[in-house]
Formats: sequence, structure tokens, C-alpha cells
Amino acid sequence: MTIVMPESVSPEHIHTWWRNIRVALVPGPTTPVLDEVITHLRSHFRVHGHDVQAAPDDGSDVLVTTAPFGQPLNWRESVMLTARKRFGLKRTPTTHTLIHVRPAQLQEWLDRFAGSLAKDPVDPADFVFPGLADSAYRTLVEQGRRGGPIMALIRLLQAQSKCIRIVLVVGEEHPQAAYYFDLVGAYPRVEAGDPELFYADMVRRIVTSVSTSEVTKHQVVPERLTRAAWDALAAPGAMRVAGRELGQRGFFTEMVKIADLVSVPSVGDSIASQYSEGCFATWDPIANGLVATITGSARPVEKENITDDELALIVGVRADALGAVVQHVDDKRNDSPSSEAVEMIQMDAGLPRLQLSAEWGPAAGRWAPVSRSKLHGHRGIAAYDPRHVEFVPLDAPFYRYLVSCATDAQARAIQAAFARSEALRQPDDPRQVAFTVLPGHGVVMVEKWVAGKAPFQVLWEAMDAGHLVVAKAVPQGPHTYVPAADGRLELREGSAAAN
Repeated sequence: MTIVMPESVSPEHIHTWWRNIRVALVPGPTTPVLDEVITHLRSHFRVHGHDVQAAPDDGSDVLVTTAPFGQPLNWRESVMLTARKRFGLKRTPTTHTLIHVRPAQLQEWLDRFAGSLAKDPVDPADFVFPGLADSAYRTLVEQGRRGGPIMALIRLLQAQSKCIRIVLVVGEEHPQAAYYFDLVGAYPRVEAGDPELFYADMVRRIVTSVSTSEVTKHQVVPERLTRAAWDALAAPGAMRVAGRELGQRGFFTEMVKIADLVSVPSVGDSIASQYSEGCFATWDPIANGLVATITGSARPVEKENITDDELALIVGVRADALGAVVQHVDDKRNDSPSSEAVEMIQMDAGLPRLQLSAEWGPAAGRWAPVSRSKLHGHRGIAAYDPRHVEFVPLDAPFYRYLVSCATDAQARAIQAAFARSEALRQPDDPRQVAFTVLPGHGVVMVEKWVAGKAPFQVLWEAMDAGHLVVAKAVPQGPHTYVPAADGRLELREGSAAAN
């Protein structure tokens, strides 16, 4: 687990797109420790130039509230679910919920989950908690086996507090540390040794969460692709094969469904009723676009068994970069592409394009991005072989102040990282795979065009050969890769990686 020691923010760790925000503090059930945090937060927001409001209004960016540890809130008490009605707002601000836990209590719960997850088979009775649905154990077990006991705890606290963004404050009489939880399941831990730095860091993390914009306002071109033209494309069939191949290797994590965790009347505009984890896309030279998986927030999508209705055709990015440009297909469902659609196609900007040679058959002579296929998943990379694979780091601020999926910040971070890839910029570079890791989120990897290989085959063969070692755990902050005895580079987490 990455532990971040807060420090005076240096220029290389500043997100240039941070902005001043309007925040309202609306405490719920509290403790003396949370009262202390609220008092300091109010002061530090003001010191850093932000507007602390007496009450929420239509200009509020953030609502900060509190909730008890291990006890369910009724959905009517949830600020995230009821803010619009409660405060008469036209839109729902981002809600951050502070929860206090004592160190021994936290360890007790993590040990409890560890013991329950280790059973084979698991006992559903071990995962019965107040306020959760009877089916919640399935999600808690899957999430716990994906990311360890803390992932099960994250989902429990999110379900009980009816909030996605949680700051879990650890301490006896005063804060000693804080964990930051989000939708994907991030859990970076920040120590509270220096209160001034601790609260300044907390302010910056909250500001980061609302200084970005979603890039899901997709635009549809008027011209539709006929079903016959779609059926003639090679990419849709290749995507179905790739889904099965990657599924057999356990790459995809299961969809999280809100109804499986907790029963609430409606999640409405607060959060989708479910979200799928990960997406993938490959370039089709004949269609001159990316064939990509659709968003899991529209309806459940099983990546291992996708159909044509779970695929979308992305042909560009809006001029304002607020979404992708999509082409619909006749006689097919045309749901919106994955929330990572913009990052999937925008990462090609600034990279070379190549003209496909005769060995590519009907696509010969067509121009295509240097990256053929792209894979985004909520997994980490434990090690890689630098003779075959290139690691492209993000810009420094993204290791300290994490960004979320479907945002312009994440799309820019990925684009900037891959724009520096020597494997992609140099046609003769023998490395056929490049990847980066988003802290608290997951991996993004791409493959180049290799004659005789199906889309994604270079990637899954790299996994099979040990050139790319996929791991369940995702780094939660600064990380790098260091030499190992077998010639590969192994993951090393720690603050020094960001400097």
C-alpha cells in the first residue's frame, strides 16, 4: 500500500487546471475527531482561496458531510442522494463524506474481512451487515478478492453511507491518517504527522475531484453505417474473440451493481445503477475508426461475452473535447461508447500514423494510428520485460493528486504519457507494447500493428509469456519499476517515484 507523506506542494506536483471552488459543510452524525477535521477544513479552504458557504446553493461545487463508521444511513439522510431536494438545488454537487474510525477498530475490520475472504467456499453469513441487501455478499467477496480486504471495506462503507467519495479519518483523539475512497475503489493513505500539511493536502484532493469535467457528451454524425458494411468489418469479430481471450486470462473485473449492494428508491442523477470495469477498442482501417465497448452505465456488459450491440464505432473527438464523435449503425443497438472513449481515441493525437502495407489485405494502403488496439482495465502491472514492453509514466501531479475516469484530466494524462512513448514514436523500435498505470485506477496498454497477429493477440501473448505481468493490486500513488534478477522490471511503490 502506498503511504503518502503530505508536503508543501512543489511546482511539479501542481495540476495547472485546479480552480477555486465553492464548498458547503453540512455535517451529519459526527465525533470529536470529525468535528476537529471539519473545523480545520473550513479554515484551510478559506486560506487556499476557496469560498466556504453558510449553506448549499446552485453554485456549490462540493458538499462535505459526515457519517458513522459501520452503521447504515437511511437513504433519506444521504446528502449525495437527497441534496437537490433538501436544499432546493438545480443540480447535485459532488459529495464527500467524512467517516471516523479508530486504528484498532480499522484493523479489526480488515482482519475480519481477510479471514472471511480466505474461506473456500466463502460463508455468505460472514458478509451480512446492517443496511446492505441480501445479495451484497457477492459484490463484497468479488471486490475483496480483487483488491484485498480494504476493497471489501470500501464497498461496505460506500453502501452504508450512501456516498461514493469517502474520506476515512483514522485516529484516537486526533486524526492520524486519512484514506480517500472513490467509485473505482482507490484507497491512497495520507499520514497526518503535520496538521497544516495534512489539511492542505485534503483540500487539494477535494479540489482535484471537481476541477475536471466529464467527457461523455458524445456527438453522433448524421451519416450512418449500413448493417452490411458493419458486418463486413473485421474489427467487431476480433473484439468478440479478444473479449473471450482476455476473459480467460482473468483480466476483466466484475460489474458492480448498486442494487446488489443496497436498496435505495433511485440513484437518479447521483450515480449510474451499475458500472462496468474496463474497456477495450481496436482500430478498423476500413471504417476509419475505433470499434470500442459501450458504457457499462447504460446496461450490464459482460466483456468476456460481448455482442455487436455492446460495440460502438468512434470516429473522432468533438472540437471542444467534451466527448467522442460516434457513427451509428443500422439495425443495431447504438448505446454510447465507454466513458473512456475520449481517452481511447485522443491518445493517438501527436503520435505517428502509418500506411498499412500489402500484408494487411483489404486494408492495404489505408492510414491508421500507430497503436492498433487499446486495453483499459482496473488491474495493475507487477512486472514487465523492457525488451518487449515499454512503461510510459504519467506527469508528476497525477501520482499525488489522483483523477477519476470519464474526465478530461484523465484523457489528457494518458495522451501526454503515450505521446512520450519511444516504442510508438519510433517505427523500428522492437517493443510492440506500451503501458501506463493510473494510480488508484488501473492500467492502460496499447499494442502496435504486427503482421499475422489478430487484434489484442500481441497483448495476450505478452501476458502469457510473462513479458507483462498483470496483477490484481493497483498502486495507490507514486510508483516506478526497478530491475529484478530475471531481467524484468518489478513494481516499486513509494513517494520517491514521483520526484
